[in-house]
Amino acid sequence: MTTPPPGPEPLALQAKGDGSRLACVVEEKLELSYERARDELAEVVRKLEAGGLTLEESLSLWERGERLAAVCEEWLEGTRARLSAALAAAPKAERQDGPRQGGGRQNGGPQDDGRPETPF
Repeated sequence: MTTPPPGPEPLALQAKGDGSRLACVVEEKLELSYERARDELAEVVRKLEAGGLTLEESLSLWERGERLAAVCEEWLEGTRARLSAALAAAPKAERQDGPRQGGGRQNGGPQDDGRPETPF
């Protein structure tokens, strides 16, 4: 499994100011994929909602859920940053390559405003 390059730290984690918590989240992010953290978080929520746990068990699960949610947020923020960078680079690449043939539209396709092209 490949890990995407680290993106900027999400503001939610910056604002908390807890370096040990951030280190824990970063460490867990390296160990867990987004999908695995999300699935485990869903399981934590299911267990908490089912009830029947001691106070200590509930607190422990809650803390685990908070860490998993932070891991998911880290993945999402990194993905947003990568997507923004890719979108920002796309127009530059298109300008360097010049305009595409046919103006970027295929015959019979929708017009720029989304309406179907009329034959007359």
